[in-house]
Amino acid sequence: MKTHAIIPIFIPHLGCPNDCVFCSQKTITAREKPVSGKDMTELIERNLSTLEGRGLETIEIAFFGGSFTGIPKEQQMEYLAVAKNYKDSGRIGKIRLSTRPDYISAEILDLLKLYGVDLIELGVQSFDEEVLRQSGRGHSRKSVFEASRLIKEYGFSLGLQLMIGLPVDTYEKSVKSAEAAAEIGPSVARLYPTVIIKGTELYEMYRRGEYAPFSDEDMLRTVKDMYRILTEAGVRVIRVGLKSTDLISEAGEIAGGYHPAFRQLVEAELAKEQMESQLELLRSQDPEGFAAPHKTTFASSRNSFSNMIGNRKSNRIWLENKYPHVRFTFHVDEALPNGLYRLISENPVHLG
Repeated sequence: MKTHAIIPIFIPHLGCPNDCVFCSQKTITAREKPVSGKDMTELIERNLSTLEGRGLETIEIAFFGGSFTGIPKEQQMEYLAVAKNYKDSGRIGKIRLSTRPDYISAEILDLLKLYGVDLIELGVQSFDEEVLRQSGRGHSRKSVFEASRLIKEYGFSLGLQLMIGLPVDTYEKSVKSAEAAAEIGPSVARLYPTVIIKGTELYEMYRRGEYAPFSDEDMLRTVKDMYRILTEAGVRVIRVGLKSTDLISEAGEIAGGYHPAFRQLVEAELAKEQMESQLELLRSQDPEGFAAPHKTTFASSRNSFSNMIGNRKSNRIWLENKYPHVRFTFHVDEALPNGLYRLISENPVHLG
């Protein structure tokens, strides 16, 4: 049952002077008028009309779409005042926003604290200096650590957003970025495979042959290993991959790491690794018995069952092809935590 809902407020790209190669926000902003406090109130009321009374534990207002703390202070205060009124009234429970690491200071955090902000997400993208430079980020690795330290010292929850497959990025660089993020210890993280969108500098680099995206296989392997690093460090990964609504160019994506179920691809790969590891342990303990035809059952929680089977039954098919002498069955065991896949029986059976 869903217990948490977000009311998204999309802020124009007024707060960012940088020209990141992957971003098309400035083109979009030039065609759209800024959101007003009145617009924001109307949007919140429309959302609350469908959310209130559903037994949700938390309703959250979230500012997306730009570098919030880079927009004029008066405009920040206008937006935050509306959000704070809803929080003070108890109609929403939390406020979050997204910004850049180099747009964080003690003065900015004092203001955000005054207006009841709960979580600040930083668009980090990478911890590799050359990837940051080639991507036009305009901030350094050092600024990420400093901003994160300040945010945590002020008592805010911290979120970090990473992109995979930017110019000059590699598997090794992305994994090191995940390790650096885990070292900081945010509450949440997002992993975004880079998508090439028409109208961006990255598209022009791609068209000129100056940039090549990760292959689908490399992207999946990289994100999977980053996801593992973060979750094993206790970081909750709240998004993996872009939603279709994030592809804001009329032309949509051109190439790169977009898949409508990318998170499931990642989590299914992790499930497959767990199941294979248990099967290989079984083989090592009893090679003769494992080689004989038999039945093996795997179990997971209900929420993890689709990942156990795999996107379009990919894991089931893979297991049956790799271990043709094994008959696999899959069960739900609600006693298991999400993300844990357990071999629960291994009984010899005649497969005539």
